[in-house]
Amino acid sequence: MAADQGPRAESILRALHGAFCRGAPCQELLQLTATKLRDVGSPFSRVYMYLITDDALELRAFDGPPTDRNTIDLNVGTQGRAVAQQTDIHVSDTTVAKGCRPHVEQTKSELVTLIRRHDIILGVIDVESDVPGRFGAAEQRAVKEVADGLAALL
Repeated sequence: MAADQGPRAESILRALHGAFCRGAPCQELLQLTATKLRDVGSPFSRVYMYLITDDALELRAFDGPPTDRNTIDLNVGTQGRAVAQQTDIHVSDTTVAKGCRPHVEQTKSELVTLIRRHDIILGVIDVESDVPGRFGAAEQRAVKEVADGLAALL
């Protein structure tokens, strides 16, 4: 999904649809999404998948190093703020952004995209990059397409 290659959401969505059609459970769809997004390579250094449970976000799948943030309160960090504000959030430089708490210190930019079915927010896809300002319009659009496609399957 690098800007020079254009978005590659279609192949991820095909893989998700195939898994759904063979009866893959929610957990498998989330893990497949995280793995396929990270497999794209730069700028996708790490991918964390959170779903809303009660009044918090719960980590359900990831591709990258483990995190101790298994639960994030709404309105906390970039992920919780995205849900509370009902909007995707792109942080081009995590070293200067207030309230941004990346999963690892190497993170320099972050893209949090809502997994939303109509007006219902199901969770977020949190993508981190080791390079500041690395998520352009093509990457944002592609992750949004993946999030929307995933929401239809959950």
